[in-house]
Amino acid sequence: MVRRTFLLAAASAWLAVPAMAQSPVYKSSAHDYRLVTVAEGLVQPWSMAFLPGGDLLVTERPGRLRIVRGGKLLPTPVTGVPEVVYRGQGGLLDVVAHPNFATNKLVYLSFSKPTGGGAATTAVVRGRFENNALVDVKEIFVADTKGAPGHYGSRIAFDKSGMMFITVGERQAPPSGDLEKHPAQDLSNHHGKVIRLFDDGRVPPDNPFVGKAGAKPEIWSYGHRNPQGLAIHPTTGEVWATEHGPQGGDELNLIQKGLNYGWPVIGFGVNYGPGAAIHASTMRPGMEQPKNVWVPSIATSSLMIYTGDKFPAWKGSFFVGGLAGQRIVRLTYDGKAFTVEDNLVRNQGRIRDVRQGPDGYIYFSIDDQQAKPTAIMRMEVVARK
Repeated sequence: MVRRTFLLAAASAWLAVPAMAQSPVYKSSAHDYRLVTVAEGLVQPWSMAFLPGGDLLVTERPGRLRIVRGGKLLPTPVTGVPEVVYRGQGGLLDVVAHPNFATNKLVYLSFSKPTGGGAATTAVVRGRFENNALVDVKEIFVADTKGAPGHYGSRIAFDKSGMMFITVGERQAPPSGDLEKHPAQDLSNHHGKVIRLFDDGRVPPDNPFVGKAGAKPEIWSYGHRNPQGLAIHPTTGEVWATEHGPQGGDELNLIQKGLNYGWPVIGFGVNYGPGAAIHASTMRPGMEQPKNVWVPSIATSSLMIYTGDKFPAWKGSFFVGGLAGQRIVRLTYDGKAFTVEDNLVRNQGRIRDVRQGPDGYIYFSIDDQQAKPTAIMRMEVVARK
């Protein structure tokens, strides 16, 4: 009852948010919709988290955690945020509320943590959100990676049992030489891995590589490139992730315990520029196949599975943000194959994050590569005439 009350309060708060600007009506295969600006003036917004009561937390990659309250972006950032390396693709990245936030007030942040000499790695902290500040901030995961200032992964998601999944990119380790020995194929590091932990950072004893000599016990799956979308299916509990391919070959993967997803031994993309081959093939026994591939790539970002009732024909659909593709892709899944149903929100900018709000509308953030201020927007259904 307490959780339901908080959800209803949050939905009511977001329904009351005034529309700062709204667009013409757009059409899709099932619903007409318009775009409403929720908040403006954000610099490279990377992630959003809705809190009971109506607040929206937004990470800005330069290292600020912002609050949207009552339809307004508060001028003062949240205090207590860790230092980040804002270089390349690094900075303050994901923000996720604990499943029991209503009682424990815990918020999780992923970021590029300084490791000396300008280098960084993927890390996660948690703290209590009180009086517009993060307090009692504790570091609960630091990835064992090194490399170029990019491909940090950094998405966080909790499953129904409260387990925390974290994606870590391969840190742009070159796909050359002996591909079997690439860091993403090596269990002794966190390059190109999906991590599974308790909510306080402890390693679950049933993780697949616990007790295996030379393997990191935090690893749940491996052989990934740069997974920047992560979602737990609300019905099945399955873990799903979107993954940046190189030039071509973005993937949507069903993430399963202990499995190898092939990067860079197999894949569908080619090297940037001349398009030289990376992989010997697109499949190999013992390596998982993606459930959907984008060739050419759209630079997949976040992933959301819709459960709301504002867009009833979209319930159960997968929504994938596209950076270079500047779109939100809606897909349906019949248990065997995905079908792309719609390419939505075209040419509004680079779609970094896609979330379902407590009100059942779909919210998304726009990320400008030149760090020009952008907006948080939402899709609202419009009755067809």
